[in-house]
Amino acid sequence: MKYIIDSNLANTLRLHPNVVFLDCRFQLTDSSYGYNAYVKNHIPHARFVDLKNDLSSEVQKHGGRHPLPDLHDFSDLLGSIGIDQNTIVICYDDGFLENAARCWFLCRLVGHQFTFVLNGGYKVWIENGFEVTEEIDHITPKKFEANINEQMLSFIADVKEKQFNDNINLIDSREYIRYKGDVEPIDRIAGHIPGAKHSFWKDVLNENGRIKSKEELQTLFKQFSKDKESIVYCGSGVTGCVNYLGLVEAGYPNVKLYAGSFSDWISYEENVVNKVDL
Repeated sequence: MKYIIDSNLANTLRLHPNVVFLDCRFQLTDSSYGYNAYVKNHIPHARFVDLKNDLSSEVQKHGGRHPLPDLHDFSDLLGSIGIDQNTIVICYDDGFLENAARCWFLCRLVGHQFTFVLNGGYKVWIENGFEVTEEIDHITPKKFEANINEQMLSFIADVKEKQFNDNINLIDSREYIRYKGDVEPIDRIAGHIPGAKHSFWKDVLNENGRIKSKEELQTLFKQFSKDKESIVYCGSGVTGCVNYLGLVEAGYPNVKLYAGSFSDWISYEENVVNKVDL
């Protein structure tokens, strides 16, 4: 697969001086969890990146619950932790891939070409008995030059213009009960963006927490034509990255992330929200 790396291969590569692991573990219910878990043990030579502080910016009135970071600041961060354009980067989290996929997406967005997601994450790494450590490396900074690919992004004006366009796949990545509008545990309004169809992000993974094969992903996404532009969103722009990754792995050539996602959409009072009546 194009951007997914197996733990066995990752273990073989981990001692290579030009390979950097990024530990992206995070829990919404405990913002200190990720760093504490990293300090306790991590893949040797990994650097820690935090969803809230490194992979997002401060919440504003608009932009969603996890706004994208300033992309030049993010590029500087990559350089500060020893990553340049030629570094091989392997992102991992606890295993559901949402935070690793967010990091992968951002690395790709600023022009890094050699970024991968560890299939199954840290959970599979541990299950395989591979080495872990509590040692934190001294890092030699490098210079990372941003080359931002804005074609990976969709913004609210773009979504409003295209939401009912027959040539667009607008994909809601949240649980179906949230898409329907039956339940909304986080955002103040329940429902979905009008014109969106549903495909739950966790369906990209199999029962073992690994990303499905290309053929399985193509079956999963068969309701969405590859000939159309696909715009993916979720609640805040994090779990939608897993669907984004899944679509790319399935061979979809034109995929964009609505980074602000549903939490940005409902921050505009004039925007309509739909529910599903059965």
